[in-house]
Amino acid sequence: MLVELGKYKNLSEKDISEILMKEGFKRVYVWEDYPGSYYPEHSHEFYSAHIVLEGEIKIKTSEGEFVFRKGDRFDVEKGEIHSAKIGPKGCRYIVGEK
Repeated sequence: MLVELGKYKNLSEKDISEILMKEGFKRVYVWEDYPGSYYPEHSHEFYSAHIVLEGEIKIKTSEGEFVFRKGDRFDVEKGEIHSAKIGPKGCRYIVGEK
């Protein structure tokens, strides 16, 4: 899992979306989860990038548990097993899929 902490904190949603598109992400969109939402272990049939705009999200993988906040990026490999727990104020983030 690629992790970049704080790198995108001072960028606009438009700038972040443009960066992801330049990186070859074909589908880029904003996603929002309610406080306390939980996604049990699962995987995706695509590579995905997630950049937090507001709130926080905790991701658990075989590598451990990681908490991401505004400006943080985490990428999940195609087929990588992971779960997610949303923080007490919810989480809003940009997703890129390829």
